[in-house]
Amino acid sequence: MNSKRSTLEIAREVFDIELEGITVLRDKLGAEFEFLADRCAAAVNAGGKIVLTGVGKSGYIGKKIAATLSSVGNPAVFMHPVEARHGDLGLLQKNDLLIALSYSGETEELLVVLTPAKRLGVELAAITGNRESTLAKMSDYVLEMAVPKEACPFNLAPTTTTTALLVLGDALAMVLLDKNGFTKSDYGRRHPGGAIGRMVTMKAADVMRKVSESAVVPPDFTVRETIYAMTHARSGAAVITDADGKLLGIFTDGDFRRSAAQDDAVLTRKMSEVMTPSPISVNAESMVVEVIKLIEKRRVDDLVVVDDDNKVAGIIDIQDLPGLKIM
Repeated sequence: MNSKRSTLEIAREVFDIELEGITVLRDKLGAEFEFLADRCAAAVNAGGKIVLTGVGKSGYIGKKIAATLSSVGNPAVFMHPVEARHGDLGLLQKNDLLIALSYSGETEELLVVLTPAKRLGVELAAITGNRESTLAKMSDYVLEMAVPKEACPFNLAPTTTTTALLVLGDALAMVLLDKNGFTKSDYGRRHPGGAIGRMVTMKAADVMRKVSESAVVPPDFTVRETIYAMTHARSGAAVITDADGKLLGIFTDGDFRRSAAQDDAVLTRKMSEVMTPSPISVNAESMVVEVIKLIEKRRVDDLVVVDDDNKVAGIIDIQDLPGLKIM
């Protein structure tokens, strides 16, 4: 009889152990975490930066924490302890905060660089699982992050500890985001080359087809005339406006197919008879991220863009967005 556990049993146990570790850490959060967040904010506000350092798996997580902190407006870098002994201590400047990561608190390669670092006058914070460790005793303040056990069956390979440290870093970043009043626009300015950046910096007016490029027709146009306008504009929808250019309704390919299935004379019908009145619209100044949310929520392919007076400014066709690297 094979007593070995199945693949899924082992995998789910890892999830369970690591979830328990995160929960334990969450429940222990208190004044130490609040103090660390305040010191991080103080360092940044004073013109300094947050410097993460660690070895091995903690080092990898430290790099990710530094990247996340920077992405939400808190200048942060990772300093490898070994490289620091050969010149990278030059990263440290007045008003910086150095955060050392070591679950055991006894990582030799890390400890040997901390005294030279402290001589440069920077504050040293420790994130460790052992408050009585050498690292904790060397630090100005300590955030303890003990978890019940690793997911490794030998309780050796960093698993639960690194996951918990990763989440702790994310929590710190989000707290600082809130403290600093960091906005979507701020985020976008730090991500100019990616789809995220484009979504939070570009506006509806930047991605819409202008009126001159769209099928915009009056309410007395027939379906036949409207289909011709849609074909000419290579659009799947027509926007119906009044004499002042204000939005009245929309007519789409889908509307035409549904109407044709029920009405043999549909081509002679007026837009006022067959259009969808008061369609979903967005203001030209709306951020693209909000436009995407609305498209996904309402499951539409075309979205009318209007100005503050409800005059049609253009239309957003979902087919255009991939070409703009938005979706």
